[in-house]
Amino acid sequence: MFGLKVFRTRPSTTAGQALFDGAVRQARTTAFYEAMGVPDTVLGRFELYTLHVVLLSRRLRGQGPQAQETAQAMFDAYLLNLDIALREMGIGDLSMGKKMKKLGRAFYGRIKSWDEALGDPVATEALVARTVYGDAPGADPSALAVYIQTAADVLVRQDEAILLGGTAEWPEITI
Repeated sequence: MFGLKVFRTRPSTTAGQALFDGAVRQARTTAFYEAMGVPDTVLGRFELYTLHVVLLSRRLRGQGPQAQETAQAMFDAYLLNLDIALREMGIGDLSMGKKMKKLGRAFYGRIKSWDEALGDPVATEALVARTVYGDAPGADPSALAVYIQTAADVLVRQDEAILLGGTAEWPEITI
């Protein structure tokens, strides 16, 4: 007799999705846009979503197979949501592959850039100015740069088991 096999979602997949969802919630905090002046544009939001996912990826790096699987699941959720957003903006199937490759390269470039900048306040602020604010008039990247370093420090101190369960605590946004 043949039975129906039920497939269960791996815990790392569930945790990765939960971490991504939490990163998106944090990136949507209005204080970034209202108090810190992050441009409330597609690009501004992309940079904040990416930043939070990068910070989580950095925290999970080198923490073993479960952390690697969870980080990969989070990245997969990130890419899936980018795909959905691009399609909602009208990007067609023919150009989607090129767009996704470009965004994937941008993500890995951001990881490298943040790895080099974090811990150095001047470099962090310069990276924030370049990537998040771009040519926004009157932008002051200092508060966001402080938040980013604080967030990286907070994540490092968080219990790995809690992170692998899909929960990340983010610092309060202060101006």
